[in-house]
Amino acid sequence: MSTITFEDFEKIDTRLGRIIEATDFPEARKPAFKLLIDLGPEIGIKRSSAQLVGAHTKEELNGMLVACVVNFPPRRIGRFESEVLTLGFKNTAGSGYVVVTAANENVALGDRLS
Repeated sequence: MSTITFEDFEKIDTRLGRIIEATDFPEARKPAFKLLIDLGPEIGIKRSSAQLVGAHTKEELNGMLVACVVNFPPRRIGRFESEVLTLGFKNTAGSGYVVVTAANENVALGDRLS
């Protein structure tokens, strides 16, 4: 494990968002969904590709609160541009799917992790 400074951590802009749409992403190399995430009035709605197939259904993801890194450069996955990184943990059951990280309802959309 490598060590970073607190100043390094402060450079990562992680915000709370709400998934407003999850759709299939059959073109992805690894099973994934395309997500539309509302990150509040300052950042707006952004797209993300997330390897959540097997850990969550599209229906389950709709409305879910998630943590997203918003200051990485966009990443092209096939013809899809993923604008934010949706954070999560590896699922211990199954074949390495990622489970999203969520917050409770007392946090405003777009609030920054600190």
